[in-house]
This record gives sequence, C-alpha cells and structure tokens, in this order.
Amino acid sequence: MPDDSIRTAHRVKGVDHAAFPTFDPAATVRFYRDTLKFPVVHSICAAGWGPEDHPDFIHFFFDIGNDDRIAFFYYFGLDPAVAADPAETTKGDVYARFAADVPDFFVRSRHLAIHVDSEEDLLEYRRRLDESAWPCEMQVKHETIESIYTHDPNGYMVEITRALRPVTPQEDLDAELTIEALCEVTDGPEPSLAKLLTRKAELIVERAAGWDAPATDLTEVTT
Repeated sequence: MPDDSIRTAHRVKGVDHAAFPTFDPAATVRFYRDTLKFPVVHSICAAGWGPEDHPDFIHFFFDIGNDDRIAFFYYFGLDPAVAADPAETTKGDVYARFAADVPDFFVRSRHLAIHVDSEEDLLEYRRRLDESAWPCEMQVKHETIESIYTHDPNGYMVEITRALRPVTPQEDLDAELTIEALCEVTDGPEPSLAKLLTRKAELIVERAAGWDAPATDLTEVTT
C-alpha cells in the first residue's frame, strides 16, 4: 500500500489544454494566431473516427505559454443550428446558449483566463485587441488581479490577467476555510452568503488553537 504522502501529493503540472468547439475556424485562427500571436503548435485530422454518425473533424492547438495550450474542434458538415437554434436562444456561445432572461453575469462566468507577468504585457495585449476586430470590452482591477476581457469569434469570453501582488499563505488558509464552509452550506437547505460567513466563523473558532503552534504546511491545520 502506498503511504499517505504519495496518496495526497499534488502531482499535476498545470493545464495541458482546454478545448472548445468552433463553427468558424478561420476567424478563430485570426483571433488567436494573428491578433494575440499565439502560435499554432499541433493539429489532428480525424476521418472515420468514433461511432458511424460521427463527422470528420480537425482538432487544432495554440500555444498560450508555460507548455499550456488552448484547442478547438471543427466538425465538417455540422450546421451551427444543430448545436443551438438562434430563434430560441439569444445569449452565450457556440457551445452553450441561454435564454434572454438569463443574467449576463451568469453567462459570462464561464471564461478562460490567461496569465501574463506584468502591466506592460497586459497593455500590449490590450493594444493588439483594440487594433483588431475583437477590441477589449473591459479592463478591471479586482482585489489581487487586473484583467482585460473580450469575446473571441465563437462567443467565448477570454480574460488576460496579471497579479497585482502575491497571494499570501494566510489568504490560502482563508480560501480553504471559505470553500469548506461553502460546501457545507450548499449541501443544506436555502444556502446564503450569510450562512457561509457564519459557518466560516465557527470553523475559525474551532481551529484557532491549532494555529498557535508553528506550522510550515498550512494544509495541516485545516484537516
């Protein structure tokens, strides 16, 4: 039997790739390769793949740095109306459509955020976007990050973000307590932010004594 350190070790190394469907591969290439300057690094051409009714497709990848990639599927002969009927839906993207009464904040919550190291880099990507067919829609500072936002040709929201300051170990501990309280509250009836904050305060009181002892691994005091 492996020991606990092997069973609980954090062994992944970031994102290999995030993948999305596209109905407009040419515009997708213009946005990611020609505007943002993310190189095309891999493609897969698949014919006769999968079940009998599965269309031929191409799966293509862009390098977004740090050995991470964003990828797209284009399915030959697939009408966009098969995936979403524009007459019935008004918001969203080629992957997920929403009715007109769905709040914009909910629609936009699903997005891809790409990291840069500096304000100079962030502003350079803003310049590239603003000189393209997909200009920056928002530039926002929120707590520990500053971000710019736009939508790509498929309707996906894309964020480019930089850190305003390092995240501290104390904030990591706060996040652990917040998420533990969130999971407990949402498992119960009528979850609310007030209930989450109450439960988080209870967890702090329950565990405060353990924080007096020196600890280099903050995960030890949250378990």
